[in-house]
Amino acid sequence: MELGAVLNAREDLLNSSKDDDGFLQQNLLIDEVMPLLLETKVVDSEDINHTYYLSNDDKIKINGYTVNSTGERLQIFIVDDSYLSESNDDFYVSKRNNYEEQFKKAIRLVSSAIQNKLENVQESEPIKPLIAKLGSEDGLTQFDVIEIFLVTLSATVSFRGEEPQLRTIHYKDDNKSFSHRVVGKKAQSKELLFIRRVVDLNYLANIYSSQGRSEPLKVVFKDVIGKNIEVIKAADEEDFESYLCVLDAPILAGLYKRYSSQLLEKNVRSFLQFKGVNKGIKKTIKDDPEKFIAFNNGLTITATEAKTSYYKKSLYLESLDDFQIVNGGQTTASIYFSNKEGLDISNVKVVAKINIAKTSKSKDLDDLISKISEFSNSQSRVSKVDLRSRSPKLVQLKSLSECVLTPSGKKWFFERAKGDFNTQVRKSTNGQKLKNEFPPKKRFTKELLAKYYCAWGDAPHLVKKGGEKVFRMFIENIDPEKGDGKDINRDFYEQLIAKIILFREMEEVYGQGKNAIGQLRSAAVPYAISAIYLWTKEHEGQFSLENIWKQEALSIGLKEYLKQLLVLMNDLIKKYSLSDDYGEFSKKEELWAVIKLSEELDYFMSSDYSQKKLKNT
Repeated sequence: MELGAVLNAREDLLNSSKDDDGFLQQNLLIDEVMPLLLETKVVDSEDINHTYYLSNDDKIKINGYTVNSTGERLQIFIVDDSYLSESNDDFYVSKRNNYEEQFKKAIRLVSSAIQNKLENVQESEPIKPLIAKLGSEDGLTQFDVIEIFLVTLSATVSFRGEEPQLRTIHYKDDNKSFSHRVVGKKAQSKELLFIRRVVDLNYLANIYSSQGRSEPLKVVFKDVIGKNIEVIKAADEEDFESYLCVLDAPILAGLYKRYSSQLLEKNVRSFLQFKGVNKGIKKTIKDDPEKFIAFNNGLTITATEAKTSYYKKSLYLESLDDFQIVNGGQTTASIYFSNKEGLDISNVKVVAKINIAKTSKSKDLDDLISKISEFSNSQSRVSKVDLRSRSPKLVQLKSLSECVLTPSGKKWFFERAKGDFNTQVRKSTNGQKLKNEFPPKKRFTKELLAKYYCAWGDAPHLVKKGGEKVFRMFIENIDPEKGDGKDINRDFYEQLIAKIILFREMEEVYGQGKNAIGQLRSAAVPYAISAIYLWTKEHEGQFSLENIWKQEALSIGLKEYLKQLLVLMNDLIKKYSLSDDYGEFSKKEELWAVIKLSEELDYFMSSDYSQKKLKNT
């Protein structure tokens, strides 16, 4: 990675993070960064709860947070506002303490919230639900890991030599113990694992240049579990080698706690809770832990490089590069959550086969891992759709975006590969012309495409959740494992663009900041669109996506109506949520199930006002 690439990344992020008045906004910067973090699998979704809060007196700050899909990891985001200037004169960082001071602001927030020292924070502050959660018995039980992301538009460098040299700063994980007292109960103690990540220009430029290939996960076993793993070498062939070992369950629990779903990146299934096979795994851990090794199929792990050493004539595995569990992800997660629920896992052992792929070619590696996953997986079937990283349907959509003109004679830009647009700008002899032709409002990525497409359906909670689940739902809808799927033709493309316009203009109607309807835009918009979708199913042909395509916008009358629907949906999410953290609870299907059958929504959608406005799209 060269300094030029870092400068380009900085310019792109600065330009993409400005509001309509040309001012850089920290929340927009985080919105730009989240999809990039999703690419590297360090987050499960690009969705984030924007909760800007700054207290100079308490020396705390937060820009936003999210909770991972399985609930045990709180991920906090802070923007380093020291490097938001558009000047390129002083954005180099060489000392660790520049970043350490920023991390401390988030750590103080967590510590103060757990000890109930932030009770003076106003109820209207978006951060209040998180503070209440951290200060509760429920929150202390739920969270095991606090992961802090410092988003900074600085380049981390070393000044040895004539030119600055890019480098990476890593922080060791910290275990911190907290004592928490609940009224009427004895004080509880909880140990939390703190993970600190510097998301600097070096990191972000690498994601741009990788074109969607995530950063390989390197596991050094002594750093995570305190010891190396004893193995037996089972095969040493031209293109791969294999090792066999028996893993104690606490080792797997420790790995899952540290890396969560990163371990399962190429095994795309996420934890399915304690149902089906996982219920049986939990029962064996509880009733017959010594027999677990006999009952369970074990793990299949892949990597691209292994470091081994001998000690007292035994072979030990020190580290694995590009570590992935491609079979046994459910076993690993079930062991972790069984232990979290208080079950004893000390006598549980799991057989593991570790395959080291010697090929360095990405295509060959993906093919090998896909076949290992498909042929070795017997706990729950992995579909070919899950294993396929590229879909010909997306290629067809890209082709349509390059040739179909809107009624006004313009085109949309479909960024199928991460960073594709910025690459085209730099290759062009007139990059500014390309930027003018395709402003942000006329561009969409495959991740956003999945959200816009699936919002026109009956699963707004999944749209709110975002990430891998909604993208898989989208792919399986247009390109199912059985059958031909959707015809990706001009009609499909025009309807798709209409859905994008509807979604984005409803976001504008909802608003942001002080003039917004509330703090629930990322939930209220897909929930409202789903309400319109269900109404349209009952009144076929009376809401016209075709008209939106032709007009390339929503009418003023329709916008006025949609604002009232969004106000109602905002209120319903608050009313029927079973948690004060409305943003997180809106990811649950049970909330949508209640809202879509509520009397309030039925009354509004069946009113003469709704009938008139929706029929005259």
